[in-house]
Amino acid sequence: MPQQTVVLKSVSREDVSRIRLWLEDEEVSENWFGRYSYGDPAHLGYHPTEMENVSDEEWLHVFSDPEHRILSIYTEEEGHIGEVHLAIEESLGDGQVSVLIGRKDQWHKGFGTSAMIEALNLAFNEFKLYRVWADIPEYNTAALQMFRHLGFVHEGTLRKSRPHEGSRFDSVVMGILAAEYVPHDESENTETHQETHRV
Repeated sequence: MPQQTVVLKSVSREDVSRIRLWLEDEEVSENWFGRYSYGDPAHLGYHPTEMENVSDEEWLHVFSDPEHRILSIYTEEEGHIGEVHLAIEESLGDGQVSVLIGRKDQWHKGFGTSAMIEALNLAFNEFKLYRVWADIPEYNTAALQMFRHLGFVHEGTLRKSRPHEGSRFDSVVMGILAAEYVPHDESENTETHQETHRV
């Protein structure tokens, strides 16, 4: 599969509205962070239902947080298709990465891989992190395959940590160190950033 082109952009209010709608789909939310015990779709960094109408001051506070980088995933032809999160522990040089492709019609086309490559380039080249890791439910086999393809290694298992369809499943912790990451040619995978992301 040829590598797809993606752009990471600052999150807009329209993006948040689309995220909220996408997460109403059970399959999308289950492959993201699942649901809270009270039933709402889980989401790191902000609550989509609340963020749509917050003040500009609160918006800036959330999306300018240096310890929680949140960016929208765009493609030239399809527009907004998802979101990238990088939760940074600056004192450890450590970051947890998550990628959501909310548009189900764009699943399994390589956009998640391209967005993850871009996120890793940011993590290691711009934010100078030492390690990036991800927490992947065992039932999300496509995500597990993607992380292995990018050089992530199994670091541990969180036993029965993910409720899913009435049962509980293990969650796999996978990580990659800066010294292990093989940079990909951004000219093949992503458009030039220019001012499309906030650092």
